[in-house]
Amino acid sequence: MAEALQWTEDRLKKLKTLWEKGLSISQIGEELGVSRNAIAGKVHRLGLPKRQSPISGKSQSKPAAAPKPKVEVAEPENLPLKLALRNINWSRSRCSWPIGDPKTTAFKFCGDEVVVGKPYCNDHCFEAYTTSRDQGGS
Repeated sequence: MAEALQWTEDRLKKLKTLWEKGLSISQIGEELGVSRNAIAGKVHRLGLPKRQSPISGKSQSKPAAAPKPKVEVAEPENLPLKLALRNINWSRSRCSWPIGDPKTTAFKFCGDEVVVGKPYCNDHCFEAYTTSRDQGGS
């Protein structure tokens, strides 16, 4: 079994110096005779400042951002249906009886206070909960 790595003050000082010089984790590992994972873990535990990944930072440069075009804000009645439906207020304590065509921006829920234990207000409960005997027994 391999002997456990001892992080002496000298090794820690050398690690910090090499880190500040910008050497890669692998290069520091080779210099100190340990694995890159040992270096990565120690750097993390010491809280040394993070550096940009050498893979993502060197060869790729981002172009300057083009000015954003001015966007007109649509009135609620002119919003596309997908966006208009996001603005519908719904709550378990309010009547969820649908009013209007859900394919239009005029769609909404009743919104009155609900009957305890039901999803609708008193008027809509009367419409929703009927039995066959209420309809004349046909």
